[in-house]
Amino acid sequence: MKAVTSDVLVRQLRWRYATRKFDRGKKIPPEEWQALEEALVLTPSSIGLQPWKFIVVTDQATKERLSAAAWKQAQPADCSHYIVFAVRKNLDAEHVDRHVARMSEVRGEPVESLAKFRAMVMRNLDKERAAERLDVWQTHQIYIALGNFMTAAAVLGIDTCPMEGIDLPEFDRILGLSDTPFGAVVSCAAGYRAEDDRYAAMAKVRFKPEDVIVHV
Repeated sequence: MKAVTSDVLVRQLRWRYATRKFDRGKKIPPEEWQALEEALVLTPSSIGLQPWKFIVVTDQATKERLSAAAWKQAQPADCSHYIVFAVRKNLDAEHVDRHVARMSEVRGEPVESLAKFRAMVMRNLDKERAAERLDVWQTHQIYIALGNFMTAAAVLGIDTCPMEGIDLPEFDRILGLSDTPFGAVVSCAAGYRAEDDRYAAMAKVRFKPEDVIVHV
């Protein structure tokens, strides 16, 4: 059974835009925010490693500090929920073992039966580490989560604005990430567009499908 029809999906994707101005007084209802958090948790990742943390900021004072560290852009301070996507740097055996233990717990399989899978994962990580691209590989996964979150929000009629224009070291300091294995990569403001946001009514500019989609 289709949960969302194709026309609803396309309509909502046409409706969404990178919101410039949020209505500070409107907050996302708890049940809808819970669904969006579940969308983050359900995001796919390479080998299922989930190399991330999603820091959800609703404290206004913290949002104001992050707004200042985002080159004084207003969205972090004005939105309902501000999410910082952080990557788990230098993935190691400890992280892999946590993943394998979770697989065992969820699927009811003995950890020992997952030994070949664990060995395969470690080979892949060691290969990327030796090539000095391990963190780049894992950082790419963050953008899957960002896109998944924004699409889920659009389906629910919730506005978002992805934001890379942020001072990453300062974000890490504010959020207490500096001395942890995690580091901020990108962020996203979520909430509801202000009624006087003139950009909301502007036509969405995209290339024609035939210019960007190739069928083979």
